[in-house]
Amino acid sequence: MSDQSEKAQTLSQNAWQRILIGILIDLARALRFYSRLPVPRLPWEQDPHALPDFRQLVRVLPLAGIVLGLLPAFVLVLALALDLGPWLAAILSVATATLTTGAFHEDGLADTADSFGGTTRERRLAIMKDSLIGSYGSSALILSFALRIGALATLASRVDSSAVFAAILVAAALSRMAGLVPLVFLPPARPDGASQAVGRPARESFWLAAGFAAGMALLMGMAVRLPSSGIGLMLMFSALSGWALMRLAARHIQGQTGDVAGAAQQVAEIAALIGLLIAIEP
Repeated sequence: MSDQSEKAQTLSQNAWQRILIGILIDLARALRFYSRLPVPRLPWEQDPHALPDFRQLVRVLPLAGIVLGLLPAFVLVLALALDLGPWLAAILSVATATLTTGAFHEDGLADTADSFGGTTRERRLAIMKDSLIGSYGSSALILSFALRIGALATLASRVDSSAVFAAILVAAALSRMAGLVPLVFLPPARPDGASQAVGRPARESFWLAAGFAAGMALLMGMAVRLPSSGIGLMLMFSALSGWALMRLAARHIQGQTGDVAGAAQQVAEIAALIGLLIAIEP
């Protein structure tokens, strides 16, 4: 009986080790895909440069978002501690975030804005694939940077540094989940596009990850005493942003692309920060 108990315990430990290793591998792949961070090859990885499979990656996306928000959040808090003022601190934080991701999401926002100005579905997809940037894309980028910097600067003037730090992490996690909404609920617009190659997450996996992200947002918000109404608005506004981009993509290109996912992330991050600000008194 004792031998059987020890064997069962060993099998249980091995199962948990496999799950943990799988999570670490998926997290490393997510960070490589979404950022320019120098993520080392893990001992269990066969090919660290393999294209990620979003059917598995969805489970770690909230964690990846938090990791990607750490450096921008630290820069903002450090700039505030050096008494550089909320506006310069916000600019440095957004610049850090852009460098960390290699303007990955910003590129998607610009391409999506340009493409939705096309007259036909085929023309819109062609514009989206073009590396050139037009007036719609330029305007979208200017507005995105201005809104994010303004939201962070205003937030930094209303709450303490720990609350700002947590808010950046929450917005980073929620916006990455919002960026998945078009990928989950729409078919790929191109048979040879990047969104087709990385796979579509199952809806059940997406909802589990979204619930995990919401739970983390609530816990982090409570830890730094952010208003629960503000966290609720962050959740609602980021979700609505993902849904809105999904509906626009369905209307304009009858599907989704990686650029649409990037645009959804940018809009959701802005919406989440503004939602929090609405609940915080000046």
